[in-house]
Amino acid sequence: MQAFIGSFIFVLLAEMGDKTQLLAMAFAAKYKARHVLTAVFIATLLNHSLAVLTGHFLTVVVPMWAISFMAAVSFIIFGLWTLHGDSLHGEDKRPTRFGPVLTVAIAFFLAEMGDKTQLATVSLAVKYRNMLHVLFGTTFAMVAADAAGILLGVVMRKHIPERGIKWLAASTFIIFGISGIYGSIFEIFSSFYAWSIMLLIVALTVYFAYRIARKERIF
Repeated sequence: MQAFIGSFIFVLLAEMGDKTQLLAMAFAAKYKARHVLTAVFIATLLNHSLAVLTGHFLTVVVPMWAISFMAAVSFIIFGLWTLHGDSLHGEDKRPTRFGPVLTVAIAFFLAEMGDKTQLATVSLAVKYRNMLHVLFGTTFAMVAADAAGILLGVVMRKHIPERGIKWLAASTFIIFGISGIYGSIFEIFSSFYAWSIMLLIVALTVYFAYRIARKERIF
């Protein structure tokens, strides 16, 4: 029980203000709260199972900068996809191609790859030597923390117009993606090459965002 409580408190505090909590808020502004919360639980359970079982192995074999970089790029793509997404009118009756639960679950799974809460789960499993209690402690902590973001997102859905919701959600994903790339490439490249890559990625992101926004008429 000590492992469950310790893991719950540790990850709950680590998740406060983290990117996945903010993503919960952004997603809940578009999808039903129960869909988002279900997706958070599924994605966290799978991701933290991976962290408990093979997280340490992954950090040894695959460089952490590569994991973080791939996750960051996926968030920029997801942000652009959000701008190109379907209308939010009747969203609860007309789900996306993959459905809201699967869409959110994939995004949250990717967000947790290389994140501090995933690494914390690995450390907690080593410390307590009780994988099951650590797994459920960290998973429920993530759901509890992200529920706060979801509640705020539900309020936003009632007061912010569709155009604003799209830009808010897309901006959130893109900002996290760019910040993740910034943190990963500066670990392996010199400042000149790192800044060159950053500027190229930002320029391409702005260009495609502009093209999509014009096409969707969401300026």
